[in-house]
Amino acid sequence: MRDISMVLERWAGWASSDGSGVDYSHVAAGFKGLLPQKNGMRLSCSDDDGLVIEKCMARLKEKRPDEYHLLVAHYLYQISKRKLARWRKRDEKVIRVEMQMAEGFIEGCLAVLDVRLEMDPEVEIPQNSHKTLSRSANCVLV
Repeated sequence: MRDISMVLERWAGWASSDGSGVDYSHVAAGFKGLLPQKNGMRLSCSDDDGLVIEKCMARLKEKRPDEYHLLVAHYLYQISKRKLARWRKRDEKVIRVEMQMAEGFIEGCLAVLDVRLEMDPEVEIPQNSHKTLSRSANCVLV
């Protein structure tokens, strides 16, 4: 099982690099001038992995565009969940739950494709650890 947040961080590094061929603007809509420029290198994935994840992201955009925009804003543009909540005028807990649902969609999409990513050895979760919803997120879902 993969740590989907690490997968998406590497995808974002790939998508933000100049050689990816994916057309994302350098500043998210509505956030121009709010974010400091970061010149540091980001972890990236291979082109093959990036294209597979990009296909899953395109599917998410088709089915759940709001959640897609949350993932792009958070991972690609590195906007915090708190800032996203203020921007959307929603509770941060709701934003976190929507992010978990979007991450789960991408993880499920990768599982359905049954593809082995080149980054899998680095992003695998050890068998004995489990990623669960927080108590507050469980309350929102119920």
